[in-house]
Amino acid sequence: MGFDTSSFESVLDINYGIDPELDALLLHFMTENHLEYSIDPSKNASREQIRFMVALDNNEFYAPCSDWMFLQLLKPGLPKELLREYILQWRVFVRLAREYCPDRYLRRRFVALCRHKFRMALASPIVLPSRLMKRMITILMTQSGIDDPYRPQRKALNEKAGEVVGGKAFDSMINACPEAHAACVRIDDLRFNIDMVEVERLMRLSTMTDLWRAEEFCEEKLRSCGLDEEMQAGKGEFAAVAEALGARSDGPLRILLLPKRSGGLMFDIRLVRALLRMGHKVILALKEGFYFDHPTVWDRDGDPVLDEALRGAYFADNDRLSKNELLSIMRENSFVVISDGTRERFNPYRTSVTFARAWKECDLVLAKGEGKFRRFVESSHRFTRDIVSYFRDDSGRFHLHYKPKAERVTKFSEGYIREKAEAIISEMRQARNKGKAVIFYSGIVGSVPGQTEMAIKIMTTHVKHLRTKLENVYIINPAEHFEEGMDADDLMFMWEMVQRSGYINIWRFQSHSDIEEAFGLMDMKVPPVWAGKDSTYSTGCTKEMHIALDVQRKQPELQIIGPSPDKFFRRKEYGVGRFCDVAIDTCN
Repeated sequence: MGFDTSSFESVLDINYGIDPELDALLLHFMTENHLEYSIDPSKNASREQIRFMVALDNNEFYAPCSDWMFLQLLKPGLPKELLREYILQWRVFVRLAREYCPDRYLRRRFVALCRHKFRMALASPIVLPSRLMKRMITILMTQSGIDDPYRPQRKALNEKAGEVVGGKAFDSMINACPEAHAACVRIDDLRFNIDMVEVERLMRLSTMTDLWRAEEFCEEKLRSCGLDEEMQAGKGEFAAVAEALGARSDGPLRILLLPKRSGGLMFDIRLVRALLRMGHKVILALKEGFYFDHPTVWDRDGDPVLDEALRGAYFADNDRLSKNELLSIMRENSFVVISDGTRERFNPYRTSVTFARAWKECDLVLAKGEGKFRRFVESSHRFTRDIVSYFRDDSGRFHLHYKPKAERVTKFSEGYIREKAEAIISEMRQARNKGKAVIFYSGIVGSVPGQTEMAIKIMTTHVKHLRTKLENVYIINPAEHFEEGMDADDLMFMWEMVQRSGYINIWRFQSHSDIEEAFGLMDMKVPPVWAGKDSTYSTGCTKEMHIALDVQRKQPELQIIGPSPDKFFRRKEYGVGRFCDVAIDTCN
């Protein structure tokens, strides 16, 4: 007998560890939706990567959908409302197949195949309707050879929208002088208020066009949209956006923009240009492949209008950028375009590493479209960044919702991490000036699951012992600089600045004898989990060995002590956002 889920009033009450039957049901949900990391780590994000975006407690379960949808899926049987959602997806799929696959025999074959998948979903309704749709579309594209059926449609939308954006009506609507701001007492206040008027106009106009067909893009329709009346009627609802964009004391923001539809994308790019003029940095995230009329990173190929609109933007084509690489790109480029790694509305389990890190490094997310509203606002889960969700419903009414990040989330800014690194570098510099040898000690911190606290104790014990044995040295022990809340990305970014500073004389990597000696100093026997371990078991240390060898090439006098470098290179990278390593066989 299955677990009774009817007692749950909120998805936040549905967690791992309450009951084994519930755990089994949640794992069933994850596996049937092909989202479980432990089964397919090459396609799905780890829990640590999910935490870049979603503020999760230790046992908290997250489903990439609205509360309503998840609770429907957990109900026994097939609720009528859920059946309606499934049927809607099926109709969209059949219409897509009929429109874009002219081969009747081929079409009948894969539609029949998808009908079997559809009936299985109805018989045991645990698959998200959007995930079922993606599965059927994948079948359509692989069986028919159709790469992207909507590419011409998206190109046409951009072309028509480009004409409107470049026209006089658009220019006059965006740049028309607003009414005098009676509350303004300073010219910079007036400047900011005018900027906010422009941003609001662009957000409202861009959502209007999300309801237009390609042939409806024209200046006459734009003039008759009633923008001024709408802004007057909705006076005050934009205040949260203005506060998010202007109430920060630490300078310009990094903003992640999630657009909805081609055509409207041309208005979104004008919004980006306005934000750039205000001094902010913007990352525009497009789809990796076909998702109806949502723009993809490949659309600019063969679309001269879009290509011209994105002139000057930096396209980051690496879907596994490190934190250091991403921040370097963002420092050098105010406007960056990335792929979110998916062909879905929004699914943190399937987003790319680059997208997850972009989310983590940004201050504000602008999410356009009703679908994203359901995933962000109609979910009780809190996210790690402030989110502004805006869209128009089917009746054309504009909606804007501001969802602040979870209160418990601490964002370590690049400046803060750099300050910590500079403080350590300053201490190294002073030690060198006093004639001391600087030793950097690399060891296991979190690479043994569940042993982070013990790993820190081992490193600290051994380094203290070294300080009593070695004269006139300054030893850096990373375990002594650990700060609660900093993940592996933050720490590796900080330590790489220290490691490349040029002040290290000796780089010592933890050996198995170091660990054995530390346990001896603690008057303990070496537990089985630590027997034979050394720094080669740490993917963080593996990354540091690469850095050490690179530094040694520039500074041949650097001494590297510890296990041989070739023993490290069984592992290629540390787990994203993790202290625990990725397994060896998933790295090679």
